[in-house]
Amino acid sequence: MSTATAPAAPRAAVSPAPLPLSTLTIKYLMGLTGLGLILFLILHMAGNLLVFKGAEALNAYGQWLRDLGPALWVARIGLLALFILHVYLALKIRQRNTAARPQRYVVERTLQASTPSQYMLMTGVVILLFVVFHLAHYTFGLVHQVPSQTQGSEVVVMKNLLDLRDAKGRHDIYTMVVHACRQWWIVLVYVAAQLVLASHLAHGASSWFQSLGINHPRYNVWLWRLGILVAVVIAVGNISMPVAIWTGMIGQEVPSVAP
Repeated sequence: MSTATAPAAPRAAVSPAPLPLSTLTIKYLMGLTGLGLILFLILHMAGNLLVFKGAEALNAYGQWLRDLGPALWVARIGLLALFILHVYLALKIRQRNTAARPQRYVVERTLQASTPSQYMLMTGVVILLFVVFHLAHYTFGLVHQVPSQTQGSEVVVMKNLLDLRDAKGRHDIYTMVVHACRQWWIVLVYVAAQLVLASHLAHGASSWFQSLGINHPRYNVWLWRLGILVAVVIAVGNISMPVAIWTGMIGQEVPSVAP
């Protein structure tokens, strides 16, 4: 009687489960995405500050962006992906911190954390909501309209901001911004949002150095001051525009009724 046994059936190949990102890697990516967003904020502010040079400068800048064609959309999609990734990483860090300490301390004390650092997630959510509002306002023209009157007619109709054109047929960004910032509630929204952004950047602009591994007792205080400086410069630059229009420092040549 044979004692040979049948050969064992081959085992099905099992794909290895993807390794989760380490907390160190997530913080490193947070630093990189944060740096990219900070650079965008600085460039975006610099372009918008052309409003102080007048309609020609700002409208020419807007036309230059439009002339980029597909490259502009690639940049927009890349920026959106960067923003979404940054938010996702922040939520991931928050989730891991909560899992590591599921129960709050009876007496909670924050020894070294600054006030902005304690509310990073909250301020981040506010910034996200403001970005949605900003896109609805200037990109899609859904927030409000401007009174418009055709030459030779006494009939005043409401016109979408995006339909405004200057004498050269370009999108009249200058007039659009002036009309928008004559609305007190819009100025209030933008100023409040920039103060929240400044709070977020006050911690984020300095902590991204540590996220990238740049951490030394001798330089940390200077890195913290650099973060504060970046936050202040961006906030002051962005707030100066709507306030200057609201107070009549610029934009007085724009009539209250658009052509």
